[in-house]
Amino acid sequence: MVFSSMTFLFAFLPVVVLVYILSPKQMKNAILLIASLFFYAWGEPRNILLMLLSIGINYVFGRIIEADRASQSKMRVWNLGFAVLWNVLILGIFKYVSGISQTLHTMLPSLIPVVKIALPIGISFYTFQAISYLVDVYRGTTRAQNNLINFALYIAMFPQLIAGPIVRYEDVEQQIRSRKVTIAGFGVGCEFFIRGMVKKVLFANLLGQIFVRIQALSNVQSSIVTAWIGAILYTLQIYYDFSGYSDMAIGLGRMFGFRFPQNFNYPYIAESITDFWRRWHMTLGTWFREYVYIPLGGNRVTTAKHIRNLLIVWGLTGVWHGAGINFLLWGLYYGVLLIIEKYLIGGFLKKHKVIGHTFTLIAVVIGWMLFANTSFASLGQYFCMMFGIGKVSFFNATAGYFLRTSIVLLVLGVLFSTPIMHQLSEQIFVRYPKISAAVRVFLFLLCIAALVYQTYNPFLYFRF
Repeated sequence: MVFSSMTFLFAFLPVVVLVYILSPKQMKNAILLIASLFFYAWGEPRNILLMLLSIGINYVFGRIIEADRASQSKMRVWNLGFAVLWNVLILGIFKYVSGISQTLHTMLPSLIPVVKIALPIGISFYTFQAISYLVDVYRGTTRAQNNLINFALYIAMFPQLIAGPIVRYEDVEQQIRSRKVTIAGFGVGCEFFIRGMVKKVLFANLLGQIFVRIQALSNVQSSIVTAWIGAILYTLQIYYDFSGYSDMAIGLGRMFGFRFPQNFNYPYIAESITDFWRRWHMTLGTWFREYVYIPLGGNRVTTAKHIRNLLIVWGLTGVWHGAGINFLLWGLYYGVLLIIEKYLIGGFLKKHKVIGHTFTLIAVVIGWMLFANTSFASLGQYFCMMFGIGKVSFFNATAGYFLRTSIVLLVLGVLFSTPIMHQLSEQIFVRYPKISAAVRVFLFLLCIAALVYQTYNPFLYFRF
């Protein structure tokens, strides 16, 4: 069940909101937990057992680690290690065994079979939340949750269960214990949700439909211009797809009294690669900084160790997204770019912001092609088209067709990926508040109409 499905919008969400509002305070967490488990089981009922197992084991480990800390037990490091290892093993088995076996099978088909294990939706997100909880309990920055229902709600809460944002326990601990749903807060939640729907349905889906067609072209049919149009389309698609989902998740959280952290801050206006990653998937960046980069020593080490730390963090960031070699290359690509920026060109880019912004955008667009093409064959073919390697024309009739048919969407996509349009609309809505509600209702209805006719409605980050 996805947020932009009719089942969710007109059956699941209205029923859950109504039951939640009418239920007594002491039952609200249980109601929300039941709804979350139903939401998860709707698409993958067999994987609900894995989630319940994860909840139970991490709940027990959290209690044990806190007891160890209180008694200053020497076992607390070992217990934390066992807990983290268990989570990593579960994530590794379900996320990487299939991909690794497939890769090895292509090299040694007679010796190594393909092991097919279905990837549970959202496992990367809820596993990272569980690990952050255990480490924070170990560090003493938060107390272990004694109430199993409250802990299960933290892990399984449906607004951010499938694709984030990755929420640290200490950020929502008080809200899980006690929160209030107000008319104003519910209204803000609706605004966030509609904004996310517009991004997803009116931008990401349309951008993605065109990119899929371009990606399927052969070298003869395509051209350098066509390939770059496709790369820019995908760059915009993945932003609107993922930030749209995050906005919807944040909005749903507000409807139930939760305040989830911001996950995107106009990443395509970044003036450096470092700045880009402060704006893109911010909760994932925070997780790796707090639980991997800083424990490794961060940047307060020798140059060689700092380079090592960056490569480790970005290699892990890449494989977090999937077992494919393209994801590892994508992560290491950013690790190398950040090293170059830090030690070679960072000062120059800071002084020349236009060059810095241009360099960042080009690097990001190229990086997304590593992300989008999951096989070496498709990746090599697409890069050959982008950079004119082989018999690839610069511009042809196909390029003209895609330029004509996508130019309006491209221009609007670029404009709305900057704060300009948001600031302009907010000024108008503040000045004419009655227009605000009417515009949002119109946009919601427009999204519904689009969903009725669209057949392309994936969430790209569901596979992570």
